[in-house]
Amino acid sequence: MSATRGLVWTVPNVISVMRLVLIPVFAVLMLQGQHAAALIVVALSSVSDWADGYIARRFNQVSELGKTLDPIADRCFIVVTLGVFVVKDMIPWGLFTVVLARDLVMVVLVALIARAGYPPLAVTIVGKAATLFLLFAFPLYIVSIMSIFPAGLTDAAGVAAWMFAIVGAVLYWVSAGQYLIAGRALLRSDTTTS
Repeated sequence: MSATRGLVWTVPNVISVMRLVLIPVFAVLMLQGQHAAALIVVALSSVSDWADGYIARRFNQVSELGKTLDPIADRCFIVVTLGVFVVKDMIPWGLFTVVLARDLVMVVLVALIARAGYPPLAVTIVGKAATLFLLFAFPLYIVSIMSIFPAGLTDAAGVAAWMFAIVGAVLYWVSAGQYLIAGRALLRSDTTTS
């Protein structure tokens, strides 16, 4: 399906902007210890990530802006959420560093591709799966520290959060490898034709 180029204020793009707006709201709620409210915000953000893509495809509202805005919203949400978890001693620095390093690699790649005049690379299935696993981990991490739940539930949530986060981080780097290979091929074809 080709992108509808001129569209800016499509429903999916508005949802992506709302997800960006919710990032500082989530951070403040978590840092203030309002975990129940933060859990609601992270759940809304996770659902909205699925919703904007579904609406864009289902109602032919795919746009060039959306192809850039949605991944940016995802990356910002993931990095800020993990950063807040580190500050609150919920996860170690290592997990945050692994995810941040991958995103920095992608920023460089996207900049090189844009500089060569190419649009952003298409999101891969592995990239989508990586994001999905990380988005599943976030609410589970929050549940694992909430005293309103029974200890058995919080313990199980903590274990599940780690499982989702580890698989998500591994897939995150696998997808980065896919993007690097595709980006390199694109940039090489550009140099051979010039």
